[in-house]
Amino acid sequence: MRTNINTLMQGQLGEWLASQAEMRASAKAKASARWVWGAVILLPALAFLWFAPVLSGGFKAMLSFGGIMVVSVWGYQPIVEAKKAIKIGINSAIAESFGVSYAHEVEPGAEFESAKTYGLVPDFDRSGFEDRWHGILEGHSFNLYEAHLEERRGSGKNRRWVTVFRGVIIQMGFGRPFRSTTLLQRAGKHRKWFGLGGASDHVSFDGHRLDKVDQVHPAFGEVFAQFSDDQVEARVLVHPGYVEHLLRLESAFGAKELRALFRAGEVIIAVEGRNLFESGAIDASGDHARAEEAARQFSALAGLALAINQNLRGRALKPGSS
Repeated sequence: MRTNINTLMQGQLGEWLASQAEMRASAKAKASARWVWGAVILLPALAFLWFAPVLSGGFKAMLSFGGIMVVSVWGYQPIVEAKKAIKIGINSAIAESFGVSYAHEVEPGAEFESAKTYGLVPDFDRSGFEDRWHGILEGHSFNLYEAHLEERRGSGKNRRWVTVFRGVIIQMGFGRPFRSTTLLQRAGKHRKWFGLGGASDHVSFDGHRLDKVDQVHPAFGEVFAQFSDDQVEARVLVHPGYVEHLLRLESAFGAKELRALFRAGEVIIAVEGRNLFESGAIDASGDHARAEEAARQFSALAGLALAINQNLRGRALKPGSS
């Protein structure tokens, strides 16, 4: 299964992007006009503010910074909207070429609740989701989207939002029926939200205990830790042959870590890494490269899901070629 970006760019996607030239130019013009008008209004206001004797210097600086930020954001908004429109167009075309659908907006479902319950993602105070790819992939139900989770830390003037997870959540129907619950994570990398050390022989989530699975293949145990409520079935679900493929994909995405949950006949994967699928931009010269990158990212992540699927062991989608 392959997506050829050259074919897409020479066909309907290329034609659609060419038709967006006026929209891109209009967005740039609107942004420039807003910044000019913002400066015309803001500069006299700031001059009056700084010559006002009744206000402290700190308060003047705060109001000045706030005013500049408001004008900057207001001016940049047309460019943001243009980039979003281009991104949706490119990603939708890529998704169609793979036989799935794309949506920029995401409403996470039961799979994300399971990811939270079983520690695939940490605790958080604020969340954002985007870039959903979904449908039937190689005969299996498939759902993938990005998640950005943040935690509020500090106090007083030091209060700030800190990213605790940025990456993708993948949900996929498994290639064989099973009843157990099995958790797969990198060995020696128990995150703080597990609340336990690397030598633990079990983990527990809402009273559901998962025991560490003893591996007959030593190389597997050195790289991944596996916990399950069914030792025998866990070894069947997660085969040592997957390790090399998973590590290769982690490296390709600069991912910090990969975690997977096998439960209720499906697999849920959290790949912690970086922001992906950013194919939209105001500059048209990079459309081909950005589309190719987005296609490669989706192809590799979909291949990861397929690779740990029992009926498609070791198989991966091939990224688009230029």
